[in-house]
Amino acid sequence: MRRTLIDFLAAISLTLAAILALASGADASGVMVTKAYARASASAASTSGAAYVSLMNHGAEDDRLLSVSTPAAKTAEIHKSEIVDGVMKMDPVGALDLPSHGMLEMKPGGYHIMLMGLTQPLKKGEEIEMTLTFEKAGEVKVKMPVGGVAAGGTD
Repeated sequence: MRRTLIDFLAAISLTLAAILALASGADASGVMVTKAYARASASAASTSGAAYVSLMNHGAEDDRLLSVSTPAAKTAEIHKSEIVDGVMKMDPVGALDLPSHGMLEMKPGGYHIMLMGLTQPLKKGEEIEMTLTFEKAGEVKVKMPVGGVAAGGTD
């Protein structure tokens, strides 16, 4: 009876480990990327788009997201949207600090990855590759699904 219980608990542990390993995200040197997605292009003539990720630094040292790149666009930059004097403003921010044991969530209306010079319109249901370059963790490659035009990461 005891041996069966141990075998059962081992099977559950291995199953959970496999599920976590297959979860949408990437991990390198303590930096974990989750909730990665891009928004579909609004039209076939669209030349820009937006992508979002959540970053978790499980490491003992602070890190910085230095740059992003993707074969889906000529240029990818880290941007921040904010309302200033009642007007939505969007500017490139360069690098983003990621404190030790901290989290940063990119989402519509805040930090995002601006894709400029798309090689083709982003279509819902497809997937794009993105490389995030960190100061300490190095390059982290992520495959992100393309959601709807107004995707919020859950569709």
